[in-house]
Order: sequence, then C-alpha cells, then structure tokens
Amino acid sequence: MELWVLIAIGAAFFQNVRSALQKHLKGQLTTTGATFSRFIFAAPLIVGVLAGLVSVGGYSLPSPNTRFVGFMMLGGLSQITATALLVHLFGLRNFAVGTTFSKTETVQAALFGVVVLSDAITPLAGVALLVSLVGVAMISATDGLRGGVFNRGALIGVASGTAFAVSGISYRGASLSLGSGDFLIRATFTLACVLVFQTVIMAVWLAWKDSPQIGRVLKSWRVSAWVGVAGGLASLGWFSAMTLQNAAYVKAVGQVELLFSFAVSILIFKERSSGREVGGIVLVSLGILLLLLLR
Repeated sequence: MELWVLIAIGAAFFQNVRSALQKHLKGQLTTTGATFSRFIFAAPLIVGVLAGLVSVGGYSLPSPNTRFVGFMMLGGLSQITATALLVHLFGLRNFAVGTTFSKTETVQAALFGVVVLSDAITPLAGVALLVSLVGVAMISATDGLRGGVFNRGALIGVASGTAFAVSGISYRGASLSLGSGDFLIRATFTLACVLVFQTVIMAVWLAWKDSPQIGRVLKSWRVSAWVGVAGGLASLGWFSAMTLQNAAYVKAVGQVELLFSFAVSILIFKERSSGREVGGIVLVSLGILLLLLLR
C-alpha cells in the first residue's frame, strides 16, 4: 500500500479522536471556543515538530514565496469559513440535507485541482469518487432529501463543501510551491504557518466578539490540549498526504473516518445502525477500494 494512503488513514483516525474530544468540550465552551482550542494548542506542537526536524533531523527550512503565502492564507481562511458554515447548519431544520451537500467537497476538490493545479483525474477514479459520494449521502441524509434540493440548508452545505475543497487545494498548492525538499519538511512547514495564522485570526476575532472564551479555553487545557494534539497530528497527516498525492484522492480515502465513527458507535456505545447507513458504509468502502485499484 502506498505511503500517502497509510498517512491519510492515520489522519482520518486522529481527526475522529479530535472530533470526539471536541464533542466533550461542547458543554464547557462555545463552538467557536472549541474550534479555537484546536488551533491554539496544535500550533505549538507543530512548530515544535518543525524545530525538531531542523535541529535533530537535519532538514533545511523551505524558502517561502508569494505563491506560498497566497495559498497558505487562502487555505487558512477557507477552512475557518467552511467550519463556520457547518456550525451555522446546526440552527437549521434541514441540517442533515445541508450536511449531505457539504460532502460534495471531494468532487469539488477534484474539479478545483484540475483547474488550479492541473491535477489529473482519470475517468475510473471519477467513478470511484462518485460511488463514495453516494455512500456519504446515504449515511449523512438521516431525513432523506425532504425539504427540496435547492433549500437554504443545501446551499449552505454546498458552500461549506466548496470552502473545504478550496482549503485542501490551497494547502496542496502551498506545499508544492515550496519546490525542493522532502515532503515531510514541506508539509510540516506549511502546516506550522497555517496554524499560527489561524490562531492569530481566531484570537483577534474572539477578543473582539467573545473575549471571555479565550480564558475558558485556557482553563480547559487538560482536554483542550489533547484536542490540539489530535488535531495537529491529523492535520500533519492531511498536509503530508496532499503533498504526495492529488487532494481529491486524499479526501476520498479520508472518508474512512466515517467507518471509524460507526465502529466506535457500535462497539463502544452499543448503538444500532439502519440498513441505509450500512449500505452507505459499503459504498464508501467500495469507492475507496475502487479509487486505490483503478486510478
């Protein structure tokens, strides 16, 4: 199995851990505060990893350029925007439909990758992406598509998927723009810059809109720190995999996170899944398998 596939699966696992920890924090922090905890504690970790790669690993720091800075800032802002749009969906009755449409991220990433980075998508890989997308829709759409396709939730969901796709393509573009150097140092350097940028942006926003949340985040460090660790490791995995491979392929393999979530639900929480959800899991797995075999 190729290295990028293993890295993407590992990233999906740590992202699942981070999500579970953030759910635990929901009772102590606002959604914005819980999101901020991911950045403020992940940034020092990744900066430390970068310092270790340079001082112990013997790597040389890449030389950033204007293309790198542009992609890095666009990716950071797009990711924050995408997260905010998803959070907004919680207040809508048709949240499930909107969430389903946000999962068009993978297909949109494929299209953006072709246009912006000239990434190639084979016809068979396109079929695999669509099979996986249908599986995600079956899992996500707990209320079906009642309420219509072109409703407010659906449009916000598509916009969220677009923002997530733009962030993924931007991160790959930023890392590739560094030119020479091992994929690990390029990915780590890019991630460190993004996390510092996002931490500053969110700190300024919270100081303006909800300054007490900053203190609550710091007081909850026993859990928040682990959110940062899990989130930082997940992001390092995503950045590394997208440095090695097309972002759409990486995101498709990353949908294995849904399988981790259902495994936890069944094995730990003893919850039962519907036939539609099981069918969705099968299609997601089939789409990932087809992608790996036919691309």
